[in-house]
Amino acid sequence: MSRATVGLLAGMALGFAAYFGGFWAFLLVAALGAVGLAVGRVLEGDLEVSDFVRSRDRR
Repeated sequence: MSRATVGLLAGMALGFAAYFGGFWAFLLVAALGAVGLAVGRVLEGDLEVSDFVRSRDRR
């Protein structure tokens, strides 16, 4: 699936959430979409979890 198609589907999902569920449903769908995107990128190897977590020993 192309990135344009994924973007179209994400936009439609956000639009339906905003129309039928209101503003808070829109925010919930957007936040869960961002979490899903991050998890997908980590699983594909595009992101490293260590980039977001720093170690405790800061010497």
